[in-house]
Formats: sequence, C-alpha cells, structure tokens
Amino acid sequence: MPHDHSHDHAPPADLGPAFGWAVGLNTGYVIIEAIAGFLTGSLALLADAAHNLTDVAGLLIAWAAAVLAKRVATQAHSWGLGRATIMAAMLNALAILIGVVWVIWEASQRFQSPVEVPGLTILIVALVGIGVNTGSALLFMRAQKDDLNAKGAFLHMAADAAVSGAVVLAAIGIMLTGWTWLDPAVAIAVSLLIAITAAGLFREALHLSLDGLPDRVDPGEVTAWLARQEGIRDVHDLHIWPLSTTRTALAVHVVSGAQDTDAVLHDLAEGLEHGFGIAHSTIQVEREPCGASCLRAHA
Repeated sequence: MPHDHSHDHAPPADLGPAFGWAVGLNTGYVIIEAIAGFLTGSLALLADAAHNLTDVAGLLIAWAAAVLAKRVATQAHSWGLGRATIMAAMLNALAILIGVVWVIWEASQRFQSPVEVPGLTILIVALVGIGVNTGSALLFMRAQKDDLNAKGAFLHMAADAAVSGAVVLAAIGIMLTGWTWLDPAVAIAVSLLIAITAAGLFREALHLSLDGLPDRVDPGEVTAWLARQEGIRDVHDLHIWPLSTTRTALAVHVVSGAQDTDAVLHDLAEGLEHGFGIAHSTIQVEREPCGASCLRAHA
C-alpha cells in the first residue's frame, strides 16, 4: 500500500532580506570599482568589477530561484518548482567559470603590455571590497550549510573577498617594488583558485540535477534504520533524490507482518522526517518481497 507524506522537515530559511542586502551592496561596489579601474588602468580592479557584476547577476538568479521554490505545487508541477534552486546553483558556477576565463585571457595580454597603475588607489578600493564582500558572505553563512543555492551565493561573496584581499597584496607589492606585473599575476592566481571552487559547485549542482543522492543523506544509514524498526523484515527498492537544494524525497518498499499498516507508515514517515530530514516519503508495505515485479520496476 503506497502512502505519501508531504510535510516539511524544516521550513527553508527566508533568504529574501539577505539577497536584497547582498545585491544592493555589491551593485554599489561594482560601480565604484569599475570607475576606479578605468581611471587607474588597473586590470585587477576591472577584473574584480567584472566578476562582481556576474555575482550580482548570480545573486538575482539565486534569489528568483528561492522565490520560485516557495510556490505551491500545481497539476503541471506536482513537486513544485524547487529544482529552480539547483539550476540557479549551476548557473552561478558557470558564470564564475566564464568570468575566470575572461580574466585569465585579459591578464595574459597585460603581461605583454605592462601598464603603470597607482597602488594606493587600488589598495583603498580593494579594502572597501573586502568589507562589502565579507559582509555579504556572512549573510549566507548559516544557510549555506544546508542549501546549495545559498552555498552558491556564499561562495560568490567569499571568493570576491579573497579576490579583494589578493588585490590588496598586489597593491602593496606594487607600491613597495614598482613591479606592475604583480597586477595581472594576482588576477590570474586568484582566478585559478576561484575556478577550483566554482568547478566543485558546478559538479555538486549537476549531480543533484541528475537526481543524485544529496550529500547530507546516507542511504546505508537510512536502510539500517528502517530495518531496525519493529515488525520490518526486509527493506528494498530504496530511492532517494532531491526536490530542491533543501528538500529531499524517498521511495522504498518494506516487508512487514504488522496488521496496522497505517501505523507502520506513520511511524516510518515521522522517523525519516525527524531523523534524516526526508519530508516527502512514499513507502510501500508488503507482506512478502515483491520479487520479480520490483526488478522490472527498477529496470
């Protein structure tokens, strides 16, 4: 007998205010940084401004996805629109990687044609950037542990803070030594580090988009827990997949000799929700293993 439970384990955090503040702060900083970059001729500042601009777009995408994820399910989308958060994380990662390629290309050209840049101006702008980006990252620090969409926003802001920190080091180096090549060198080094982080985010988002197992759920532990419950003689045909970056679904067959199957279903669903954060569980209770029919369904 199939049974479905559709209540949430824990409501996702309301990230609307965090996204609003982050978008506002970073938009203002992009304008300041771009102006300073053009006036000084600093590739590091222009590269960081371009990267910050893609982050603003990424934040807007992630914000829109978070709003869509809260919409109720419809006949056309029976699970709702939670997958939009997974798509947003993937788009964020792609935006970062595209920006990295552009920065590395421009920096390689700058090595061939060095440009004198005022280190003090770069230093001041970059210090402001550290404050803006660190503050923005802190807005998503708590939520990013359990939400890949929030993690994408957090990584964007944390990466930008790292870029600004590297620009500060480059500016100090230029002021002390006069080595203008530090500007493009720092741009390339930081871009490569960001690319590694973005690649990991993209890989994780792609994994979830293909119904991959969420990292926070261990199927072995779920199976073992189900098998330990009173009256359960066998557990098979287990499937666990993401509905969004914060919601997880499960379908499983269990063999039980209990007469009150409604009580079995209720207890299992409650345990899965509170013990593993799996709020949407479809559990089929059988008197005997389904045998060949399960194999055909799996195939």
